[in-house]
Amino acid sequence: MKKLLAGAAIGLMGLTTAAAADGHANYPDRPVMMVVSYGAGGATDFQARIVTMTAGNEDALGMPVAILNKPGAGGRVGWNWFATQADADGYTLSAYNVPHFIAQSIKGGVEYSTSSFEPIANWGADPAVFVVAADSDMNSMADVVAFAKENPGKLTFSGAGLFVGHHIAALQIEKAAGVKMAYIPTKGGGAAAMKAVIAGDVMGGVNNLSDAFRAAAAGSVKILGVADLERSEFLPDVPTMMEQGLEVDNASVNFRGIMVPKGTPQGVIDKLAETVPAMFENARVQKRMKAGGSPMHVMNRAEVQAMWAAREATLKELLAGL
Repeated sequence: MKKLLAGAAIGLMGLTTAAAADGHANYPDRPVMMVVSYGAGGATDFQARIVTMTAGNEDALGMPVAILNKPGAGGRVGWNWFATQADADGYTLSAYNVPHFIAQSIKGGVEYSTSSFEPIANWGADPAVFVVAADSDMNSMADVVAFAKENPGKLTFSGAGLFVGHHIAALQIEKAAGVKMAYIPTKGGGAAAMKAVIAGDVMGGVNNLSDAFRAAAAGSVKILGVADLERSEFLPDVPTMMEQGLEVDNASVNFRGIMVPKGTPQGVIDKLAETVPAMFENARVQKRMKAGGSPMHVMNRAEVQAMWAAREATLKELLAGL
């Protein structure tokens, strides 16, 4: 009997050790950090804080998620750090922005690619929009194009960085209209890009619909067009670029979600992949996101993997000549 009990105990210890090695046992047993590669106050930061606000609930991760902002170079600073220095143990997550990090990896000069990360789940799909200050004489994309044609290279407009969704939309607008404008990437992400428009430092800007929605509600900007295939439910009176005669599709739509570094234990990935989408579907989260003009588009891990692959193929074609 003693031998049987000893054998059973050894067997249980083996199972426990295997579970611990897999990274799934008791995960998480301490607070989790999530890197946002943009500054505080921008759309990614604003939304990341909302979608993780229920993480500490027992029906979610059971531990809170703290946001760590690592802004710079259109996201490159934060994602370079995450790809090369973050511990792959499940306690350091990152928000991703697509097409941003994929386009940046295609153009080079960064230390990451889609193979550097493991997607967990997607929370939103935020289209790019063209904005001008509330007192601008421009009231449509036709006005923007007309000025750009009459004044080549002199229409200044801001965006969150190079080869982010804003820049992709800007390149598409220029190509579709056959004009050259002066795109000015800001150092502080979408929030700084919007401030530049409101302050009159630039004539216009490409920004996130969610940031623009709040700025327009405050009376600070006018939204002239949406870079998507259909009008947004948040801006039913604002036509798409295509409706205004510009062949600009949805390649710049900003998908946001959560990822972990490559090498994270599969058990941790599985736990997150099971838990995080339900966390995004929480009624409180959905209500807060809607109030902030933030479009949600929840996708599970498999759906995000497919989205990443499709976006990478689209962006390689789009950026081939640049």
